Amino acid sequence: MVTTLSVSVAHHYEDKNREGEALDFLVSTAAASTDYLRWSDLGLSPIALDLGFFELRWYSLAYIAGIVIGWWYLLKLIAKPGAPMARRHADDLVFYATLGILLGGRLGYVFFYKPLEYLQNPAEIIRVWDGGMSFHGGVIGVSLAILFMAWKNKLSWLRIHDYVACTIPFGLFFGRLANFVNGELWGRPGDVPWAIIFPRADEQARHPSQLYEAGLEGIGLFLLLWFLFWKTDARHQPGKLVGAFLMGYGLSRFIVEFFREPDDHLGLLWFNLSLGQLLTLPMLIGGAWLIATAKGRAGSVKPVPAGANAGD
Repeated sequence: MVTTLSVSVAHHYEDKNREGEALDFLVSTAAASTDYLRWSDLGLSPIALDLGFFELRWYSLAYIAGIVIGWWYLLKLIAKPGAPMARRHADDLVFYATLGILLGGRLGYVFFYKPLEYLQNPAEIIRVWDGGMSFHGGVIGVSLAILFMAWKNKLSWLRIHDYVACTIPFGLFFGRLANFVNGELWGRPGDVPWAIIFPRADEQARHPSQLYEAGLEGIGLFLLLWFLFWKTDARHQPGKLVGAFLMGYGLSRFIVEFFREPDDHLGLLWFNLSLGQLLTLPMLIGGAWLIATAKGRAGSVKPVPAGANAGD
């Protein structure tokens, strides 16, 4: 009987030990699952070069890289037969488009996101180094630049839009990476394994929505437009490429906004959508219309020899 009692007690404590080990395992697993990567541990800094009297920021380099690489790629595109402009036009367009990006992006942010705040302090509008650029405003600025350049040189503004649209993903990619390096425009709280704790937000793990945007708006959109330009006859259907850009960007931005934290002073608006999502709706509608009507404009394209632009 004593032996039986001893075995029973031993089994009792063994079961307790197993339960305790299981509980410890669950607790340690839960603790590990909340041990998310911290942005501050990545060793990132918004400043790429600090000379004391001068600071060069990654955000500025992102704009420069997007414009320079976009220009280089545009020259590759117009080397194909049937280009809507010559080399000299492309060179001029870079200047006008840069102004459109800077002025349109800044004024778009002012009027779309913080109109009252900037109207009360108009001197703050020129402080672009403090951040605050709107992609939607930049699109409007670049479009106006293209319209002016096309009008000035009697060129097809819609076909120029097609070619320029193919270059924009470069700037989007570098810009979103710069947002991540700056630790800004973070995502909504999430429990995915790759969630990150951003110091300027709070102690909640959040989606790295900047990287989602870099992947969709940058890499994904570039591949889509690359395929349409180089592997189809889309460039001979005026409006098709820019329509694909508007649709591709609009869908990408609309989806990512579900993972991106809305602006504090705006929050969610109509139908629980963010301002970024609402601003993409006209892009989606316009893009769909341009794609649907592109074939009807194909007859207006007059191909030219591939080398016709080389000496211009």
